[in-house]
Amino acid sequence: MILSGGRDTVTWQVAVFVAYRVATALPTLRWPFAGSLIAIVGDFCDLFLMDAIGGIEDYQRLDKVCDLAYMFVAFRMVGDAVFEWSGERLVLLVFPNVFEFWFVAVAAWHHYRSGRSLAPRQAAVALVALLLGKEAQEYFLHYDRFLDQFSAFDAVIGIWRWITGGR
Repeated sequence: MILSGGRDTVTWQVAVFVAYRVATALPTLRWPFAGSLIAIVGDFCDLFLMDAIGGIEDYQRLDKVCDLAYMFVAFRMVGDAVFEWSGERLVLLVFPNVFEFWFVAVAAWHHYRSGRSLAPRQAAVALVALLLGKEAQEYFLHYDRFLDQFSAFDAVIGIWRWITGGR
């Protein structure tokens, strides 16, 4: 069972993780732009929560289930379902989660250019740019598995050392 690491009951760690992810997705319903940014930051920061509380055996699968809290209508949902069924990470590259980037871009447009429409050509250029960026992210996260060798804390320490010149 995805939410319990194979046991019949949900662990307290999984319950806390799921509650956190849903809580960071809910502001999107009230404040589309700010809420979507909160949801994205919450998604990125859940690794710190997982490292801190432990008890989550299959983060990747639990993370994909929790992603549904704020993107259940997206194209990626099909990819998440196929990934759940197959366990094949290449599926996540084929079904990139462009929805969240697109949602943020449109929410930002409406926030900063209230009352102005997004022309079809502008929308097409933005969608292509977002798709290219998202495909790169999907490749490094899910196919290349670049970050699998790091914990969230290791990554922050490495970035800090790079910024400070190894201090």
